[in-house]
This record gives sequence, structure tokens and C-alpha cells, in this order.
Amino acid sequence: MEQASQAVSFTERTIRSVQGLLQDVGGIVFLTRDIVTRGFRRIEWRLVLQQLEHLGWRSLTIVNLTAIFTGMVMTLQMGIFLAQFGAKVYINRVVGLAILRELGPVLTALMIGGRVGAGIAAELGSMAVTEQLDAMRALGADPVRKLVVPRILALLIALPLLTIIADALGIFGSYLISVGELRVDPTFYFSSLFLWLWFGDILSGLGKSLFFAYFIGIIACHIGMNVTGGADGVGRATTKTVVACSITVLVSDFFLTKAFWLLP
Repeated sequence: MEQASQAVSFTERTIRSVQGLLQDVGGIVFLTRDIVTRGFRRIEWRLVLQQLEHLGWRSLTIVNLTAIFTGMVMTLQMGIFLAQFGAKVYINRVVGLAILRELGPVLTALMIGGRVGAGIAAELGSMAVTEQLDAMRALGADPVRKLVVPRILALLIALPLLTIIADALGIFGSYLISVGELRVDPTFYFSSLFLWLWFGDILSGLGKSLFFAYFIGIIACHIGMNVTGGADGVGRATTKTVVACSITVLVSDFFLTKAFWLLP
């Protein structure tokens, strides 16, 4: 009997989880519709600039540290491995391609999803549980245009810029280790790197960052605007946002990588 009840309980939890996932996907689709149909009628750029400072500028430190140390660690690990085969001169090409196409945009998105996504969910969730969103609707203001659109536009602008900075710092960190530890010629490092990499490698990473920015923004806004349960609900929503953004970035990265490789 106990095993049967546990099986039923597991089945019920699975069904509820699937139902919750489908509800969230539907909510995100409807929120996207509202953004397209209502949100861009009159964009308030003052709010967008405020969110750019909050979401972009204040995230610069964590993105910089993540990028530069990622480039250094990758170069050190790969350089020691390639040196066994006398191929350490190729370290710049291996690390440069990995940073520009994958590590730069993905790690930046994960950092932004953890910091910014949680912040958006907590902020909008606090407004939801204190009925500030309902008050805005009662006064004739549109929460989608006032709250959601500025945050998503700010992310669409900030994340590609942060990705460019992360790419540059990641390659700079790789350069420091290549020259200082692996004794690669400094001139050769950059000359061969620029000859090997294509402009499409840079565009691939930037294209991914646009998708990641939208996913992070729409997930955080949807979860935050639908918070219930007071302070406990805000805490759960914050955790849910970080997990959902991270999983979405990693899963979508696989399909975006396949799509960008198919482009001419």
C-alpha cells in the first residue's frame, strides 16, 4: 500500500509539474503578445535608460571577472594539454573560438540571469503581492508598457554590449596566460588569431546574446508579475526565475548553435 501511494504521489507531482510548465509557457506567450501589441505604442526611453544603468552598468563587474578568469583558466588547462603534442601555438585559436561563439555569450547570460533575472522577479513580485500592479491598472496605467517593456529593451541593449566586453576580456585573459606562462610570442598570438577567426564567429555570439536577453527578461517578468503568497512567494519566485533562466539559456544555446552553424 505504501509503495502504491508513493507511486500515485509521484505521478500527481509529475502531472502538476507538467501543468505548471505549460501554464508558464502559455503565460509567456500571452505576455509576448501584449508586449508586441501594446508595449511599443509609446516607449518611455527615460525608464529604459534607468533600467540600462541598473541592469547593465551594475552588472559590469561580475561579467568582467567571470570573463577574464574564464579565459585564463581555459588557456592554462588547454595550453598544458596542447604542449604535450607540441601544439601550444594553437591555443589562441582554440580559446578564441570557444570564447566568441560559446563561453562569452553563455557565461554572460548566466551571470545576468542570476543577478538581473532574480532582481526583476523580486521587484515585480513585491509589487504584485502588495497590489501595486492592480493599483496601476485601476489608475489606467499599463504595467506591461511601464514595467515590462523598459526592462526587456534594456536587456536587449545591455546583454550584447556586455558580451562584447566579456569576449574582449576573455581573450585578454587568454593572452596574459599564453604570453606569461606558455611563452607564446605576443605578436604571433594576435596576428594568427585575427587570421583564423571569421566575422561570423563574433556575430554568432552576439546573435545568441539577443535571444538570451529576451528569454531572461520575459521569464523574469512573467514570474514576477504572477507572484502570490506574500514574502514567501517572492522568495520562491526568485529561486524559480534563476533556475528557469539558467536552464533556458543552456537548452536554447544548443539549438541556437546548430542554427548559426547552418547560416552561410
